[in-house]
Amino acid sequence: MHRTLPVCRARWQDIPDIVALVVDPFAGSTVGAWLVPDERHRRDVLTAAIRLWIEHALLCGEAYLLPGHSAAAVWLHRYGPVPPPTEYGERLAVACGDYLDRFLHLDDVLATHRPANPHNHLAFFTVAPNPHRIRRATALLTTSNARMGQALLPAYAEATTIAERDLYARHGYVTHEPFRLPDGSTAYPMWRGPGRWRVGHRPLSPAICPYRAASAA
Repeated sequence: MHRTLPVCRARWQDIPDIVALVVDPFAGSTVGAWLVPDERHRRDVLTAAIRLWIEHALLCGEAYLLPGHSAAAVWLHRYGPVPPPTEYGERLAVACGDYLDRFLHLDDVLATHRPANPHNHLAFFTVAPNPHRIRRATALLTTSNARMGQALLPAYAEATTIAERDLYARHGYVTHEPFRLPDGSTAYPMWRGPGRWRVGHRPLSPAICPYRAASAA
């Protein structure tokens, strides 16, 4: 019987490790290549741009890590409209340089297909290609889904590979109409209703939903 892998909440000092985890596969993806066609500058540009959103997620959401920082799940609390990072336009322009328009276009495409209703958004989910990768992905997704589920809100994610789509489906996510990303690849928007949990597990006691609390005030 496998021991459950411990999951810890990320802190500000963990940001460089989370960024590195996200950038590694992204730099080799077709989306990453479309965003920054020049391979010599791709990793540096992606690192600077992604860091903006990881920092923002720790202010407007939360992130979780496995021991050794071998996997990360980064969530945004979209209980209402989430403002962009402070001075986002200026900071993104500095980070992206000549590729700014491509990053803004990708932002627009993703925003167009994102649900308008309050939800928790799994903005980044990445697992280092080490041994037992599936076990680590399962442990991190199970725990972070459970913690997000305490707010009694749906969860939303965009899968960009079949393997990622199938992983989310095993955790209760339902695929909605796919859409095309600017590079021509397919994104699979996935929705996980509140109250979903793994077979054999009791649901967690509900916590106060911040969005509902604010609305009732």
